[in-house]
Amino acid sequence: MAQYSGLSRAQLTFDYLHTNSTTHEFLFGALAELVDNARDAGATKIHVYTVPKREVRGGYLLCFLDDGEGMDPGEAASVIQFGKSSKRAADSQMIGQYGNGLKSGSMRIGKDFILFTKKGNTKSIVFLSRTFHQEEKIEEVIVPLPSWEVDSNRPIAKSAKQQEKYLTEIDIITKYSPFKTEQEIHEQFDKIDGESGTLVIVYHMMLLDNGDPELDVTADPVDILMANVDKDDDSVPPEKRSFRAYTAVLYIEPRMKIYINGNKVCTRRLASCLYKPKMYKYSSNRFKTRSEKEATKAFHEAQIAEEKARDAESKARDLQNKVGPVAPKDQRVALRQAQAQAEILRNDADLKKEIAETKKRSLKEPKVLNFVFGMNIEKRRLDGMFIYNCSRLIRMYECVGPQTEGGVNCSGVLGFVDVPYLVLEPTHNKQNFADAKEYRHLLRAMGDYLVQYWKDVGIAQQGVTKFWENFGYLSPNWKDNPSEDPKFKRKRAMQLPLTIQCDQCLKWRTLPFSASNINKEFPETWNCNMNPDTQRNRCSAAEVRQNIPQGFLKKETKSAEEKSQKLLDDITRKTRELEKLQNVKTVTSRQQANVLARSTRPEPARASPPTTSISARKSVSKPTPRLDLPPPVRQAAMRRPSQAPPVQQRRASMEEKTLLRTKSTPTNQRRDSVEAPTQRQATKTLPVKRQSSAPVSTSTRTETRKETKVAAPPPKPKTPQPKVSPAPEPSPQKTPTGRKVLTVPAKRASSATSPDESESEEEVPPKKRRASTTVAAPKEEEFMEVTQNGVPENGAPENGLDVDSEDIGKKVEAKIDGNWYSGEVVATNTKGAGPVRWKVKFDKYPRDKYDKWYDMDSADLRVPPVAPTGGGKIPEAALAPVSPARPPQVVSPAPSASSVRSEESVPEASSTTKPDAVSSYAQTQQNYEAISAGYRTCLRYFLPPSWIMDKEKIGQMSIEELGNFPLDDFFDHYEKGLRKLVSNFQSQADAKEKEAEAAKAKLSNNRKMNAKLLKTINEDIDIDPEADGDEVDELLAECVRQAEQERMHSPAEP
Repeated sequence: MAQYSGLSRAQLTFDYLHTNSTTHEFLFGALAELVDNARDAGATKIHVYTVPKREVRGGYLLCFLDDGEGMDPGEAASVIQFGKSSKRAADSQMIGQYGNGLKSGSMRIGKDFILFTKKGNTKSIVFLSRTFHQEEKIEEVIVPLPSWEVDSNRPIAKSAKQQEKYLTEIDIITKYSPFKTEQEIHEQFDKIDGESGTLVIVYHMMLLDNGDPELDVTADPVDILMANVDKDDDSVPPEKRSFRAYTAVLYIEPRMKIYINGNKVCTRRLASCLYKPKMYKYSSNRFKTRSEKEATKAFHEAQIAEEKARDAESKARDLQNKVGPVAPKDQRVALRQAQAQAEILRNDADLKKEIAETKKRSLKEPKVLNFVFGMNIEKRRLDGMFIYNCSRLIRMYECVGPQTEGGVNCSGVLGFVDVPYLVLEPTHNKQNFADAKEYRHLLRAMGDYLVQYWKDVGIAQQGVTKFWENFGYLSPNWKDNPSEDPKFKRKRAMQLPLTIQCDQCLKWRTLPFSASNINKEFPETWNCNMNPDTQRNRCSAAEVRQNIPQGFLKKETKSAEEKSQKLLDDITRKTRELEKLQNVKTVTSRQQANVLARSTRPEPARASPPTTSISARKSVSKPTPRLDLPPPVRQAAMRRPSQAPPVQQRRASMEEKTLLRTKSTPTNQRRDSVEAPTQRQATKTLPVKRQSSAPVSTSTRTETRKETKVAAPPPKPKTPQPKVSPAPEPSPQKTPTGRKVLTVPAKRASSATSPDESESEEEVPPKKRRASTTVAAPKEEEFMEVTQNGVPENGAPENGLDVDSEDIGKKVEAKIDGNWYSGEVVATNTKGAGPVRWKVKFDKYPRDKYDKWYDMDSADLRVPPVAPTGGGKIPEAALAPVSPARPPQVVSPAPSASSVRSEESVPEASSTTKPDAVSSYAQTQQNYEAISAGYRTCLRYFLPPSWIMDKEKIGQMSIEELGNFPLDDFFDHYEKGLRKLVSNFQSQADAKEKEAEAAKAKLSNNRKMNAKLLKTINEDIDIDPEADGDEVDELLAECVRQAEQERMHSPAEP
């Protein structure tokens, strides 16, 4: 470090203190930072109070006094280090993580603060004052840190330099703090009762524009209020107006007593304040940002620890080699120390490596959160979600799901969730979350579960208005408070458990219901021995956790029709958006905009003869370009939608025609296609990229053809050699991989079609027809793509392709991963010094991206065997690999229109075929056996009870017996048995339904009788004598509990 002493260093100016404080937009959030520090220090209580002081700005001092661990001089010095915190740990449950809360929070409340802390036999002061810096015109941040011994009050300063430093610090504190003498300073330490604790005093408060402090401490002597919030404004929740109300819900599990101006805050557990609470477990793999950061950090720490351990081990080994067996004592001691240090570092490296592996595995594990919802029957206008992070409130009253729409659906529901650090990381001011995208995902998930809770409680079924009227909400205004009528107050109190926290053990106790507890104010020092429940009337008794019933999200399954309808709606919407984008014209200047406006004015309609054919519609001439317009405007005018149909419409029509040709052709004709000889092209062309077309419509055309064409079934052909006319000007486009290509449209080859096809095929102008009888595959569109460097998209150089080779269209088989796949040669590469290469397109995978290049003499390429038409053996040469010395040929008669084998058919080999020649037939037999085994399994699975054969006989059936199996009779028996079974189930269901209705009627009668009985015994009971709902059971159970309690507390009779 000494060698860097002369280098420049970053400095922190005192202006940053103000900048850092502006992160707290919510002023109570700044106060909560100081409360959080007390909670992290293990304090059991904190006093927040004000002291009048007319000499300071605002007229009072704001004090935070806790009984936590306190700080020694070293720990106090770390307080002024921005961003450094000792609370960061993988398993830490502390709220503070950034080392910034004390500075930012106190500087947001006032301009200066002074901290008094005590721990052990030392006490220290931390003094941070912007007033001092402004008055002394100091740019750097200077923080006096004097320390004393607790017993003697002597300063901890041994050397003369330290004594001089101490005197300077005391002079600064007495000059710019509210305490002008050293005696007054020591009196502040006396306010810390125990052996440890901390007192933070903030003064020179921030003011509003009218000169009043932002915090009003005079309107309510036992509270701290926001000065700029109207107390009569019902739209502002009490937690955003009153610091007492805010601290009551600041922690999801309150375990610290909070006093404001000497009065204890009645902290609340939200789950105990809700009617019909229900918990839902939510699991998701979406929250990964925080986990990935932790895993990356752990991995780097493990690497650093591993390097340190290796270095220490290397030094220990080197030292051991130097020392030898006989060495002086000091060298042996140094060796043992080095070995011990290496062992410690190795253990640390292993531990960090294990932690890194654990965090890496945890990335794949879903994060589970508990959503709790309930009805706020005390104040229904206060609804929304409370989001906690490590038990600390971050966001409150967040409306989700239907609550954002403003209706009565899901209104009055409060929910909360505690999110750990590994799921979502809060911002520095603890008022929001750092990852806004994941936080929005959390709110959407809570909205979905909120809808499920609304369904589970069944409020909509009984009526929203009726539900709220039962609890005293009689006003039509939603924001009005409930009625204070005693019967409604008693009813609300009966539905909510009364929980109170012991002042000594800080455990929560649930008190039994009693009418005397309604609106009763319990003492601040309430403890467990005041509990009427004899089982929980001592602090040693365990705390009973609230039993919240669990619910489950029931996802609605959409039918196939709903899914298809939604898909069609999405396609329609996307198509409209695309058409709008196509109509957009880019104008770069006002002059071009004016010219475009003049050029696109509507002209008078011209009479034009009606066109009755597609050929006539296609023959419309293109608009004459206007040479007086600038090039961008001229191109935009030439691309008007009215002059040329969109590309999507042309593609859709071609896909429709392709589907009609496919539908109108029998399956066996499509499979056994006949390929006509293709006229060879005289000139070499660029490689043609085929684009497969997906059928999108099943409509039929009624238009008849005037010409007669050669009848032939539509083939699945070899690659045709289309005749390409002089290519138009290529236009640069982008491929799906992002590379620019020159796209040149290629003409389509005409084909001989069948009469069935002629009705669904578009009429082609005579000048575009070819005299050839080439049978071409129905294609949507063909493009020739060439990259800018001259290399096609398939990866082979353009100058090495030979599309006129005799090998084009040859049937071959290629070996991939040990399996042979049939295909055809679609391109060859015959030029250059290398071997001749073939490009194979596979029959099962016709898309271009699956095409593969092979050397012609490769062992992974072979010509498939073709059975002779007259029967007999297949020559061995038919299965030999292709070699350059002998052109690849299939030893078989020339194919004709009646004897061409199908691409998918498999020839049958005779019994005298050699083993090498029947490898493909053996594979076929294996496929047959596999299909037969699957057939037998299906038959055994659907076997009717009364069938003539059992499962064992079906499993022994041969292929011939399976072919003659009476499948229709089999499924007829199966259907009859299934109907009989369903009929039995229906009969049982009807009988159960009748029993349930009878039991329901009996239960209703019993409830009515119980209601009348309760009303007769005590007329003060608020219940309808004809009531037959759950409220009768609840009231009866409450009466029984009260009777049991009275019997237990009443003295025993002699």
